[in-house]
Amino acid sequence: MKAENILSVSEPSVSYQAADSNIMHIIQAVREGINYASFSAFVGRLPFSLPEWSGFLHVSERTLQRYQKEKKTFDPVQSERIMQIALLMKMGNQIFGDDKKFNAWLEADNISLGKIKPKTLLDSSFGINLLKDELIRIEHGVLA
Repeated sequence: MKAENILSVSEPSVSYQAADSNIMHIIQAVREGINYASFSAFVGRLPFSLPEWSGFLHVSERTLQRYQKEKKTFDPVQSERIMQIALLMKMGNQIFGDDKKFNAWLEADNISLGKIKPKTLLDSSFGINLLKDELIRIEHGVLA
């Protein structure tokens, strides 16, 4: 499975509770790195700006622009973060029913997260895992 297929948030075969075989495909895609074209197609459907992606990936905006110009591939660490965000977006869209509602949740101050916007946690694996936990609580009807 190619990174483009995995990054497709609406891809029905990739679930946030992916089977082991899908996990192996994800691991392989991360190891190979995600090319900028796949990344660009993915981020074009999301509400995050280039400066926000720069923060999520811990690279400068200039570096992202250079990746685009030179058609570079992200390293495994950056590719893993992109993949984690893709899977989180898929999960959120499934739980909220559509991307507008989920995006509104990402943008709103969240009391259970200490009155911060959930999207500010996308710059670390721990933050992404915390957001997954919050989404599971919402899915199960626990106030989050």
